[in-house]
Amino acid sequence: MILTALYEYYQRLLDTPDTDIPRPGYSREKIGYAIELDAQGHVTDVIDLHHQSGKNPQPRQLSVPQPEKRTVAVKPNFLWDKTSYVLGVSASSKRCAQEHEAFKRMHQHTLATSDDAGLKALLAFLERWTPQQFEENPHFVEQGENMLDANLVFRLAGESRFLHDRPTARALWSQQQAASTDSPAGLCLVTGEQAPLARLHPAIKGVNGAQSSGASIVSFNLDAFTSYGKQQGENAPVSVQAAFAYTTVLNHLLRREASNQQRMQIGDTTVVFWAQAAKPAEAEAAEAVLAALFGTGETDEQATQRLHQVLQQVRQMRPLKELGEHLRDGTRIFVLGLAPNASRLSIRFWETGSLAMFAKRLADHYQDLALVPTAWRREPTPRYLALQTAPQYAGKPKEEDVSPLLAGELARAILTGSRYPRSVLAAIVMRFRADGNISPLRVALCKGVLARNARLGKEQGKSTDKGEPPMSLDTNNTEPGYLLGRLFSTLENVQRAALGSQINATIRDRYYGAASATPASIFPVLLRNTQSHLSKLRKDKAGLAVKLEKELGQIIDLLGPHFPRSLGIEAQGQFAIGYYHQTQARFARNEEQDATESEGEIA
Repeated sequence: MILTALYEYYQRLLDTPDTDIPRPGYSREKIGYAIELDAQGHVTDVIDLHHQSGKNPQPRQLSVPQPEKRTVAVKPNFLWDKTSYVLGVSASSKRCAQEHEAFKRMHQHTLATSDDAGLKALLAFLERWTPQQFEENPHFVEQGENMLDANLVFRLAGESRFLHDRPTARALWSQQQAASTDSPAGLCLVTGEQAPLARLHPAIKGVNGAQSSGASIVSFNLDAFTSYGKQQGENAPVSVQAAFAYTTVLNHLLRREASNQQRMQIGDTTVVFWAQAAKPAEAEAAEAVLAALFGTGETDEQATQRLHQVLQQVRQMRPLKELGEHLRDGTRIFVLGLAPNASRLSIRFWETGSLAMFAKRLADHYQDLALVPTAWRREPTPRYLALQTAPQYAGKPKEEDVSPLLAGELARAILTGSRYPRSVLAAIVMRFRADGNISPLRVALCKGVLARNARLGKEQGKSTDKGEPPMSLDTNNTEPGYLLGRLFSTLENVQRAALGSQINATIRDRYYGAASATPASIFPVLLRNTQSHLSKLRKDKAGLAVKLEKELGQIIDLLGPHFPRSLGIEAQGQFAIGYYHQTQARFARNEEQDATESEGEIA
């Protein structure tokens, strides 16, 4: 299914005007330099092809003849390669002489009968070149050691196209590919047609954490995989054409370019997505919605507004086509999550469905997280949500502190509409206790985990006495964790009211972790201390003291005669929600009071 979807996407891109997807037999590779030759094979210039716009210069992506898949064998590429093959010099390779000789011998054999001026110039260059010239030729000296191990191409002086783009070179490359196809024919699992089968599939590059030389989704390159007389690719027959197509389009999706909005990183999972529709514009519109969700595009106001409109349309159960601009409910969406696994790639998740289905799941996701007042100004991306599980002692949280597995599973739950990983709740509760940062988005995640568990449990017919946590303060909620969170917030409010600006640290700074985990051992102590605070308030602000005592009494009456000895993870999540709701309700009342007093003064 995955390979078929990628193959079909490649065919659609080939039919799309102005696409830069490589044609069969070619691949987009990072090229650092171009060697310019005159007709006699003399080096007239060495051109740096790196993009200089960013802080670190990046090699240029060029469509070149497909590279050989190297394991331990010496295999030169056609008309391009790294410096150890092309020039016989390297900063890392210990077999430069062997690699350069293989590059030279292969091109002398392949280009021997060619009358093309550019290819004849390359043969002349290889005939007279020696590795010692790298330190003597002024054109190479000017580039220095930065050139070592970079990929190189050639071009003829006075022309803008490279040698591998010349018609004669393209024809020779096609002939070479046809001649090298010695694989037996068989039925391709992707296309369903009889065709030569690929023994080894081209490498997939761009997955974070995988080998820089590339990794594989399909690979049988060990003797242990030989069974029933089948070797290498015969175990999972995929034609040479289909193997090239799916790996090429996947490398296209995985390219690390600022313009690529179809790739993102969530923990150790590299996520790519694409859309299929009757019209290219409809596919692009759907991809723009996903880019806004994942945060892969520019986070401008227009993208944020478009995502918000889509979610609102789904909540109102209205068709997306009413929004115009090519959005269609039936547009097919594909989302693929890849994780490194030595020389191979693991499929972390694979989700397909209509745009309407994904939009419904996204709307449910944000509804599960919803709080009043809202916890965000723009819908948070899965990557940003996962970041909330990282420590926040000082400054911004760091992505390396997020559990890679947790981040990937969180994204999967959002896309599939399944339960959020329980580890999210455990991680957030642990962070509350460690750094004391009870931020709105962290509380929203707690609420989301509990709300989705309750909702899905009800939909699946499982009997449960636990309902979904409220979005705002619910004075009728009798969950012990929720009530204890409300009580803790009220006790903190009494402390602040009594001590005012004299306070250096509140009970939240000192007792939050213990109060949320072992209430029976902490709350009696806090209540005794609160009596002294209330006594002070009765002298200074009698009306406020009465109000706070009444609030405390109402919460304690709902709790019952005894405090729980301990709270589980879910109850600790409820504790955070109750604390947040009670605190936010107090802020709202204070704002309303300030507004009323201001209106009275104006009147």
